Amino acid sequence: FCLMAVPGKVAAFRLPPLPTVGEIIKLFRLKAQKQLSQNFLLDLRLTDKIVRQAGELKNAHVCEVGPGPGGITRSILSAGVEQLLLIEKDARFVPGLQMLSEAAPGKVCIVHGDILTYKMEKAFPKHLKKNWEDEPPDIHIIGNLPFSVSTPLIIKWLENVSKKDGPFIYGRTQLTLTFQKEVAERLTANPGGKQRSRLSIMTQHLCTVENCFVIPGQAFVPKPKVDVAVVHFTPLVQPKIQQPFKLVEKVVQSVFQFRRKYCFRGIETLFPESGRLKRTEQLMMTANVDPTLRPFQLSMSHFRNLCNTYRKMCDEDPSLFAYSYREELRQRKKTRNLLKSTSQPEQTEEENQL
Repeated sequence: FCLMAVPGKVAAFRLPPLPTVGEIIKLFRLKAQKQLSQNFLLDLRLTDKIVRQAGELKNAHVCEVGPGPGGITRSILSAGVEQLLLIEKDARFVPGLQMLSEAAPGKVCIVHGDILTYKMEKAFPKHLKKNWEDEPPDIHIIGNLPFSVSTPLIIKWLENVSKKDGPFIYGRTQLTLTFQKEVAERLTANPGGKQRSRLSIMTQHLCTVENCFVIPGQAFVPKPKVDVAVVHFTPLVQPKIQQPFKLVEKVVQSVFQFRRKYCFRGIETLFPESGRLKRTEQLMMTANVDPTLRPFQLSMSHFRNLCNTYRKMCDEDPSLFAYSYREELRQRKKTRNLLKSTSQPEQTEEENQL
């Protein structure tokens, strides 16, 4: 459902005096739930700083993910937005958000729902749509994300960027989101960096990513064990790897499967056991990738070449893309168990690592 206050235009918008976020928490007896990895940010100077990273929001349309008690919500409204869509999974926060909605007549829509399943294709007016090649639309997504949802959500949105659907049906919609500091470092890591990972490649081949600033853990209530970073994403006009999202994801996941080994060890897992070595050599030679590089040392152009070559191999052998290394391991183990060997076989090294 969507709750919206009575329309009423205000020339220069300012929120009327309201209870503080801390008072709202006490008033509605709100308590952060550990199982939902909730952490509240009460310092409005910090919420203002997060909102500034999104860019110019005057008369913009904004979606805030997981507003909770409404700290960032106040900063977004104070920036003079045209419309603010709040998507909150936890019903306990809705009454406090409704209070903010009433203080900003006609500006706020509250949706009680899950951002992972919410259909964003119809979240904003059609007239805001821009061509992909144009400047980003006047639409922004902002959120202090629970740690448990941040990585699956950004992977989902990256796939939306690749397909130009979801919130990106309107064009290159910008995102300003919080992550654990370590996850933010992975998102922005350069080749050779110790945090370089699957997330680095999947993000950077589709977006410009900026690690804006770090918020110390003690700024949150309750205090998390880690610091938090604010990250800004702008989708690229042209992805750096022009292949389907699922293909890129499969190649990148395979490469990083054995992170500390030479990269050819992970690339091998793209191919069935019969003919594995020959096909791995063919892929690496054609893609011009040194097999003794570690996965975190590979550049974006290395991954582009690997994906393009793997795509050609899949076109020649349509069954190749459906192949699953993990499934092959499972079947092998199942077969061994069925043989009921008298001596219990030890797990192979790759089974242990997986």
